[in-house]
Amino acid sequence: MLVLRVLNVVAPAYFLCISLVTFVLQLFLFIPSMFKDPSTTPLFSPALLHGALFLFLSANALGNYILVIQNSPEDLGKCLNSGGGAEVVADQPDGSRSPCSALPSTHFCRLCARVTQRHDHHCFFTGNCIGSRNMRNFVMFCLYTSLACLDSLVAGVAYISAVLSMSFANPLAFLTLLPHSISQFFSGALLSSEMFIILMLYLWLGIGLACAGFCSHQILLILRGQTRYQVRKGMVVRARPWRKNLQDVFGKRWLIGLLIPMLNVGSDYHRHKDK
Repeated sequence: MLVLRVLNVVAPAYFLCISLVTFVLQLFLFIPSMFKDPSTTPLFSPALLHGALFLFLSANALGNYILVIQNSPEDLGKCLNSGGGAEVVADQPDGSRSPCSALPSTHFCRLCARVTQRHDHHCFFTGNCIGSRNMRNFVMFCLYTSLACLDSLVAGVAYISAVLSMSFANPLAFLTLLPHSISQFFSGALLSSEMFIILMLYLWLGIGLACAGFCSHQILLILRGQTRYQVRKGMVVRARPWRKNLQDVFGKRWLIGLLIPMLNVGSDYHRHKDK
């Protein structure tokens, strides 16, 4: 448990450091290197379009990251039974059991020390539980983080290709880039800054693929109306239309939340809460 608590603090700091490094490399190295002559650069040049795209992806990733933390699931262990819904009994860490009015899959998280509604999992990179309140923001965070990493990967490959006069026309060139660069670095033929960028390329690739896979898996569970906690516990859920399951998470006006980081728009959960 101590290791998990330390990881719950270290992982968010690690994510923020990677984000800061990516932001600095993009704005102060990759994007400026795309300008051949800033004085004659057209308004819709590839460099400016790439910079605008990166800022859009970064703003959405960071905005949804903040909303995931800000909209943490409510502590249902402190709530009073309002008489609506089925009474669920949640296990407490001391072995006691406390009833509260909640939906199925209510779960007590030992790291957050609270009972959450429609618990999915605990995310160490946000240091928070993912539930009904922040599921949509979490999916959007994974999506835009994946896109921002892949965008940085493409920009980094273009920069390394120009600096080292390398060609990545052969797909195997990227696979052999790391061992070849390590040998050149220790022989003194490669600068430390260039080696750092090459290492970041593989880090962006790993984070981008991981976030893309996790986002795809999460959307599949949403379509089925399940959470990871329910799947892990083998809970049977009532069959519902996949459109209804998507609407419960993303709301009716989902397109607005897809383009701008914001709270759940038109979801059933917030309508019930407002009532």
